[in-house]
Amino acid sequence: MKTFSGYILTKVCGWKIVGDFPTLNKSVIIFAPHTSYWDGLYGKLYLMQLGIKYKFLSKKEFFKFPLKYFFIIFGSIPVYENKKYIDYVAELINNSRELHIVLSPEGQLAKTTRWKKGYYYMAERANVPIVVGSIDYKRKEIGVKGVIDNLNSIEAVRREVAELYSDVSPKYPENFSLEIKI
Repeated sequence: MKTFSGYILTKVCGWKIVGDFPTLNKSVIIFAPHTSYWDGLYGKLYLMQLGIKYKFLSKKEFFKFPLKYFFIIFGSIPVYENKKYIDYVAELINNSRELHIVLSPEGQLAKTTRWKKGYYYMAERANVPIVVGSIDYKRKEIGVKGVIDNLNSIEAVRREVAELYSDVSPKYPENFSLEIKI
């Protein structure tokens, strides 16, 4: 599956894979910008070609019949917005030998200046790094922008995330904002 998905992504769809995925057994992977449903397909192909064990976090509204079966097969788990959910995901990571949790910090396709903070708290509680993945439609590049190991300050992490995404072009630029407020 690894070779096939990489072939589809690079040869058929024309994407270039950039940045090396770090040698990690566990992490929280954030992927942005997320302004189109296509981001999920390309992200899935990218992650499949890496050959890592991962789960996507998706809106709980997608888990209704009949779509729920597609999302389960897709490797998604529903997001429930409460503090216990962050502990649940951290526990999933801690109880696995290998697991990467993938999510969009924006939390939606529409423009937002209040990115969700859950990714930070999940990584902090599971004591794993944050891998910053990106999808750049202008350059047609997908991959890793960086890894954030120091989780001592959410403000510092958010500044670093904004800096890493500062040169990335989304599919719909009008729906992406780096004016991240806490």
